[in-house]
Amino acid sequence: MQPYIVGLTGGIGSGKTAASQWFEQQGIIVVDADIVARQMVQAGQPALAKIRATFGAWVLLDNGELNRAALREYIFSHADAKKQLEAITHPLIRAEIETQLQRANSPYVILVSPLLFETQQNRLTQRNLLIDTPEELQLQRASQRDQQAVSQIQSIIAAQMPRHQKQALADDIVLNDADLAHLYAQLQPLHTHYLQLARLKPLS
Repeated sequence: MQPYIVGLTGGIGSGKTAASQWFEQQGIIVVDADIVARQMVQAGQPALAKIRATFGAWVLLDNGELNRAALREYIFSHADAKKQLEAITHPLIRAEIETQLQRANSPYVILVSPLLFETQQNRLTQRNLLIDTPEELQLQRASQRDQQAVSQIQSIIAAQMPRHQKQALADDIVLNDADLAHLYAQLQPLHTHYLQLARLKPLS
């Protein structure tokens, strides 16, 4: 029997990680697309060799690992490079995500992905939850957490799907504009609801 899959998404600084950690504490398995993406480009992985062959040796650090900062900067200023990178990594990431989802043995499983809708990973899910945050708060939280310039964070937000489009695509929306207690209080009834949906609508 296939697991009941809930997609969890949100922009940078929205609180996706805090939400996914809460679900984990309730005994729900979380498959994190960002973690899978990092695993796919570790030293020795086929994807990293393809990235080097496509872009050149400059994408690697002296220790053989991916120079994420240099590649990120290059991609932001070269649209074609972004498409080339995605063509290499996305099929591998999706295959590994599907494998991990199928292995999940909790009542339902969370697929957390900042690009859930952009990469059409929502085709893998039965329901989608958006952790929504006003842009001013995103900027504040992300700059404090990552020590990045506000302009950098603004460019990341601009590159992601607009907030109103995510709101239109989501089945459930949690507005994370206060403290963690406020966030958790909104997640609790959703957890109960997802447990019911997983019981009532098993997938063959």
